[in-house]
Amino acid sequence: MTTATIPTHPAGPELSAARFDAARRPLSAVSGAEIPAPLIQGGHVRYANLDYGASAPALSVVSAFLNEILPFYASVHRGAGYASQLSTSVYENARNIVRGFVGGRPDDSVIFTRNTTDSLNLLAGCLPVAHGRHTGEVLYLDIEHHANLLPWQGVPHRSVVAAPTLAGTLARLRRELARGGVSLLAVTGASNVTGEILPIRELAALAHEFGARIAVDAAQLAPHRRINIAADDVDYLAFSGHKLYAPFGAGVLVGRPDWLDAGTPYLAGGGAVRDARLDSVSWTTGPARHEAGSPNVLGAAALARASQVIEALDEQQWHAHEDAIRSFLVEGLQQIEGVSVHHIFEDTALADGPGTIGVVNFSVAGYDAGLVAAYLSAEHGIGLRDGQFCAHPLLKRLGLPAGSLRASFGLGSRLDDARRLLAGLQELRRNGLGWDYVVDAGRWVPANDTRSYPQWAPNTPGTAGAAPCTLD
Repeated sequence: MTTATIPTHPAGPELSAARFDAARRPLSAVSGAEIPAPLIQGGHVRYANLDYGASAPALSVVSAFLNEILPFYASVHRGAGYASQLSTSVYENARNIVRGFVGGRPDDSVIFTRNTTDSLNLLAGCLPVAHGRHTGEVLYLDIEHHANLLPWQGVPHRSVVAAPTLAGTLARLRRELARGGVSLLAVTGASNVTGEILPIRELAALAHEFGARIAVDAAQLAPHRRINIAADDVDYLAFSGHKLYAPFGAGVLVGRPDWLDAGTPYLAGGGAVRDARLDSVSWTTGPARHEAGSPNVLGAAALARASQVIEALDEQQWHAHEDAIRSFLVEGLQQIEGVSVHHIFEDTALADGPGTIGVVNFSVAGYDAGLVAAYLSAEHGIGLRDGQFCAHPLLKRLGLPAGSLRASFGLGSRLDDARRLLAGLQELRRNGLGWDYVVDAGRWVPANDTRSYPQWAPNTPGTAGAAPCTLD
């Protein structure tokens, strides 16, 4: 294998700074940490994964656990056989592990879903109804990911435009809640676009003050911060395994059981019923009410195992590792002419503020975000996200209707990943693109791409079926 040369000089803040020592090595081992990425100009380089916010790589511990239990995989709840009994115990124990991971109350329901979007759609179908009408409205901000925006548009709802500061945003929410009629406040725990954290405990207290409940989209928060829904008095919490270093596509909804037990079952099918007749049905309560059909046993098991690994992390080391990478990257980006770093709130970085997670949003003047992402991938072996991040209203309010770039990182990241991104952007500003690029199936790709890929991969991976929400 030919290995490309990566510049060794510092790019951005001096690498010798002691405050960056915590991030020189990954905090936890992840699958695929050393995969070689082919470069369009020839050779290979270690793939720098700066797209954790979309789907995080599997923790090596989780991969090993899945290999251990895979031979025992069988259908759950339906069999007396040895493998079925073991699989059932793994699946049901996963609920207890996940409940503990988020500091759930003893009676909180833990419902396994496909992802955060699935969880919030499920919750939308369980909002209280009396005499055929919803008893209140859902209130949400304009900064939400589509997962915490679109499900509420099918029920009575109101939206609030976030203020330039977190303090001002809480004041606006207070005024709207004071008008009455809100049954649920739906908020993100951390922005998937900018990484800014919202004050969940304060928001929960605010919602409860006016008789509403709170639902938190923790898809981005859960992989980066400790969560305790009992201590913070959060009613419902949703997050995804694929962002929590757990493959196989499981999500979870954790929260108070009364709405969930009274709501319309999310899926009609086996396992969700007490008794079924040819023309009627009696539904069960508890998680089974919303988990009809054969569940994603391995997905739930992976999610639970990843939760255990993250729960065992030393919190100080965890945050120091992530904060060092983020600080190094932001400082470096701010030193590159034509590069802008974006944020929602002016007071996020205050010492007593809730802070940020390992997500940095930026743009490069004069270049389409998708073109920059294609360049970084093809010429530098760096993977990051471009587009509108399924948060169209927020990108428009940030003045980025055509999209921007997002670098995101986590437990398997290292300072060198950020350094390589800065070096690639500096080269782009100095010399421009080193290759010709064209748009194929809505995405920028290198023209005349002759790179070789694994034999199981398509000849031009990733060019078909681009998501519309990344392109508009």
